[in-house]
Amino acid sequence: MIALIQRVASAHVEVDATRVGAIGPGLLALVAVQPGDGEPQVQRLLARLLGYRVFADVDGRMNRSLADTGGGLLLVSQFTLAADTRSGMRPGFSTAAAPVEAESWFARLVECARERHPGVETGRFGAHMKVHLVNDGPVTFWLEAH
Repeated sequence: MIALIQRVASAHVEVDATRVGAIGPGLLALVAVQPGDGEPQVQRLLARLLGYRVFADVDGRMNRSLADTGGGLLLVSQFTLAADTRSGMRPGFSTAAAPVEAESWFARLVECARERHPGVETGRFGAHMKVHLVNDGPVTFWLEAH
C-alpha cells in the first residue's frame, strides 16, 4: 500500500458538489492499493499513519503524531499513486490492484482506522472526487507499507 500524506489545517472531499468527508487539523492521506496487498499492509500503513511524527511539539519540532494530537484523518482512495511512470508519456496501471481488490482493502483500512482513532473521514471509492485542502507547512510525505 502507498499513501501520500499531507499535514493539513483542514481538508474536505466533494462528490457531485456534495461534501462527503471533512476534517479540521490533521492528515489527508491519498491511498493506493497494490496487487498482493493484504492485512499486513493495512496494519503497517495504519500504524504509520497514526504514529508518523509530523506535528510540532512545544519547541516547533516534528515530534508529535496524529495519535498524539487527536487530529482528523481523511482517507481518500487514489489508484493513480500506484501508476508505473518509468517510461513513455502515459502512465500504466498494471501496478495498481484491481478495483474489487482495492476497494476491499481500502475499506479494511478505513474500518481499522475507525476502530483505533476518532475523527476518521473518507472520500468515496471509485468516484470522481474534488479534494480541497489547506496544506499546513507545507508538509507532505510518501509512505509505503510492504
